[in-house]
Amino acid sequence: MDEREWLAERFEKSRGHMRGVAYRMLGSLSEADDAIQEAWLRLSRSDSGGIENLEGWLTTVVARVCLDILRSRASRREESMDAEAGEPAALGKSPSDPEEEAVLADSVGLALLVVLNRLSPAERVAFVLHDMFASPFEEIASIVGRSPAAVRQLASRARRRVQGAGTAGEVDRRQQREVVDAFLTALRGGDFDGLVAVLDPDAVVRVDEFAARPGGAREIRGAQNWARGAIAFARAARLMQAALVDGRAGLVLAPHGRLTRALRFTFEQGKITEVDVVADPDRLRRLDLAVLDH
Repeated sequence: MDEREWLAERFEKSRGHMRGVAYRMLGSLSEADDAIQEAWLRLSRSDSGGIENLEGWLTTVVARVCLDILRSRASRREESMDAEAGEPAALGKSPSDPEEEAVLADSVGLALLVVLNRLSPAERVAFVLHDMFASPFEEIASIVGRSPAAVRQLASRARRRVQGAGTAGEVDRRQQREVVDAFLTALRGGDFDGLVAVLDPDAVVRVDEFAARPGGAREIRGAQNWARGAIAFARAARLMQAALVDGRAGLVLAPHGRLTRALRFTFEQGKITEVDVVADPDRLRRLDLAVLDH
C-alpha cells in the first residue's frame, strides 16, 4: 500500500464523523459532502506526516470550510438552505440523494436543524463543535477567529436560543408537550375523537393565506368543525415535529430541516384553545423557535 492509499484509508475512517459535523453546521447533505471533498483536497496537498491527530485536523478543516459557506450565505442574506447539486464527494463517492438526506435530517432532528439555521455562522459553529461534538473552546477559537472566552459566549448564546431559555416553565412546557403529542398522534392517525379530546370545544383555528387551500376558510370555529377537515392532513402530519413556537409547545413542518409551516398553539386548562397555522415566509422568519425536549 503506497502513501496515498494509506492516507485515503484513514480519511475514509473519519468520513462519518466529518459528515456528521458538516451536516449539522450546514443542514445540506450535498454541501456537507462538498466540504468533505475540500478536506480531502487539502489533505492530499499537505504534509500528512506532520499531522498527529488526523481526525482532529480534518474536523478543523471541515469546520473552517463550513464557516466560509455559512458566512457566504449570510452575506447573500439567504433565509433558506436550498440544496444545490454538488460535485461528487472525495474518493468516488456519489452525490447525496433526497432519501438519504431525509433519513439524516430525521436522525439529527428537524426542529433542531430549523433552530440551528437561525444562529449566526459563528454561533452555529461554536454550538455544533462544543455542545454536539465536545470540542474544546481553545480549538474552536482558532477556527472562528475569536478568543476562547468569546467562543464560550457564542456557544452559551446559541444554547439559550436552541433551548428556548426564558420561555414557559418546565412544568407548563411538559404539560403542553403532552397535549401537543396527543394532538399530533390523533392527527397522524386520522382520529377525529382524539383531536376533539385535546381541543377546547370553542377552539379557533386561523390559517394564513399561504397555508389556506384555494377558496378554503381562513378561520374555523369549534373543535368538531375543524377536526372534520383536519384529518385529511394525516399524511403531512407524519413529517411534523414538536418544537417551541414563540415560547409555547407547537409543531413545525420542515422537510430536510427547511421550515415550511408552523402551528402555534394557545393553551388553557390542558386544552388547545387557538391554533395559528403559519406558512407565510415572512411570518415564519419572525417566529421565535427552539427545540422542545421530552
